[in-house]
Amino acid sequence: MGRRATVAALGAAQTLAWASSYYLPAILAAPMAADLGVSTPTVFAAFSLALAVSALVGTRAGAAIDRIGGRPVLMATSLVFALGLAGLGASQGLYSLLAAWVLLGVAMGCGLYDSAFAALVRLYGKDARSSITGVTLIAGFASTVGWPVTALLEANFDWRVACFVWAALHLLVGLPLNWLLPEVRRAEAEAKATVAEPAVGAALPEPGSRAPLVAAVSLGFVFAATSFVSTAMAAHLPGLMAAAGASAATAVLVASLIGPAQVAARLLEFGLLRKVDPLLSARVAVAMHPVGAAALLAAGPVAAPLFGVVHGAGNGLMTIAKGTLPLSIFGTQGYGRRQGLLVAPARVSQALAPWLFGLVLASWSQWALVLTMSLGAMAMLALLAMRGTGPSETRSESPQESVGASR
Repeated sequence: MGRRATVAALGAAQTLAWASSYYLPAILAAPMAADLGVSTPTVFAAFSLALAVSALVGTRAGAAIDRIGGRPVLMATSLVFALGLAGLGASQGLYSLLAAWVLLGVAMGCGLYDSAFAALVRLYGKDARSSITGVTLIAGFASTVGWPVTALLEANFDWRVACFVWAALHLLVGLPLNWLLPEVRRAEAEAKATVAEPAVGAALPEPGSRAPLVAAVSLGFVFAATSFVSTAMAAHLPGLMAAAGASAATAVLVASLIGPAQVAARLLEFGLLRKVDPLLSARVAVAMHPVGAAALLAAGPVAAPLFGVVHGAGNGLMTIAKGTLPLSIFGTQGYGRRQGLLVAPARVSQALAPWLFGLVLASWSQWALVLTMSLGAMAMLALLAMRGTGPSETRSESPQESVGASR
């Protein structure tokens, strides 16, 4: 199976995984709460629990991918997604709801972007940057696909049917797609020269140096800060727009601009920025939300569409940076386990973001953006203190890609 086919299969599987988990509560939380006799915030609290669980299992999933490759781990994840969604559809009260979301948290910790990135690095080593970008380009449409499909199923049937349909799709579509991924034994024969090497331009630390630890802590903070911002915006964008004086129509427009801006930024990364130091790409990504937020606070509702575009573009670039920046700085060895450790704080911040930003928004109105701008500024300072290592990929097509294309 060639590299392009691998990226297409993994991208489609990731689209399904994101659409049926991360983007599910936005549509189903209210009908789910009404049917189960709990409050809507309780459903979101269960979702936060799932994100916390995902932080706990992510490191183990990454370590497993380091050992045996992504194919068996992601195939198992498809089964856990199906089981969790079926349990969610069959839930009858608070405890069964929480149990289902715990299962979904396990699936999310083992089966979303970080595991997909680790699988690609395990296959293609230091040349995985373009593949990571390709997967995010495809899966960037997860909300575009997931929200309408979930809403259509809920409107024509009910929320339980929606959960069961997504569970069936994981078995009928997601599992076969993940099964199509190359086995590590075959990939190692093609990529043995790159799997155990550090990334291009990565400088080896001096013996006894604390540089790797400092870099890891810095990246963990950057990922946590940016994840808090993106999750807070996803959960509270309509309320934020209203607080800033924008109309409901403007809020819908802003929301509709974020997705295309993310994809456009990823296309830019795939083209013009693919040979740029990932650290520079990350700095650009982190700067975008504060710039857009400052424009919104200064100019008011007239700048709301600009905010949506700039914030969305930053999100799009940052998603890729979370996969490529650790690869550039630390190299390929132990990538999966390290990635799980680096994103664990981000999963916790994601779990806390809807609640904490909601409290700040209720107290500060649109000036709650000062919080997210401050987090962005601190993340930028952390990135500026880090030393660039050069691009993690230096050519448009790797030897593995050429081999795959010739099959």
